[in-house]
Amino acid sequence: MKKLALTSLLAMFAFSGAHAANIIDGNPLYMPKAGHFYSETTVASHSEHSDTWVLGEEFGYGITDRLAIEAGTALAEKDTFDHSQWGPFALGLTYRVLDEGAWKADVYGGYEINPVWGDHASFLDKDLTAYTWTAGVRGGYVAGDWTIAGHFAFEYTNTESFNWGDELLVPQHALLVGLDAQYVIDENWNLVAGVEYKGYTDDEAHDAGIWDGRFGVNYNINPSAYVGGYVDATLRHATGDWEFDDGFGFGVKFGVDF
Repeated sequence: MKKLALTSLLAMFAFSGAHAANIIDGNPLYMPKAGHFYSETTVASHSEHSDTWVLGEEFGYGITDRLAIEAGTALAEKDTFDHSQWGPFALGLTYRVLDEGAWKADVYGGYEINPVWGDHASFLDKDLTAYTWTAGVRGGYVAGDWTIAGHFAFEYTNTESFNWGDELLVPQHALLVGLDAQYVIDENWNLVAGVEYKGYTDDEAHDAGIWDGRFGVNYNINPSAYVGGYVDATLRHATGDWEFDDGFGFGVKFGVDF
């Protein structure tokens, strides 16, 4: 059966990283303090595929003020559950290497399985399930009412977790470069925006790449909880010209630190 088109939707609840204070509000440099958990739940769809819905969950824990572990997954359905999918499932680890006043910098790594299961694929289907390892750095400046942060990461994807020589998946190697920002309007409202480019380094990829842009508005319920609304758009290049995906992704997110 046809796979669900989830790329632009999943971009809205990718791991968000770390922050200066123990306040969760959609900041791209948020990080839970030691002993604190956080949860971010997203419901998303697409203007051209409104019969498809994605429920995503990211959960994390601050081991120390500088070290956090994260887990995330998603469930999707199409045509009132005529089609469904579980995946991706991801684990991540973030370490804050720099925390000097307003300047922050992190190193992070992650492991992802996608899909875990779907009506088009059996559980961990050996032909369709992909395994991705990620390593990256991010950093930025957190001022009183604005934040700007950049990130750079490398991804390796294969059909098996440790089968480094397997050439079944093309492309396998990708570089990700992105920039995110937040502007705080007042104690309740803030705006967030971001852009990311994902390019493939394999010769067989023929200069394929993806630009993803996002914009959101968040409302702070209190310093430990927020709700936000988001839109995103994706620009792809395969073997021809750059083309926008039809329509745009949209979603709502609820985050809490406890």
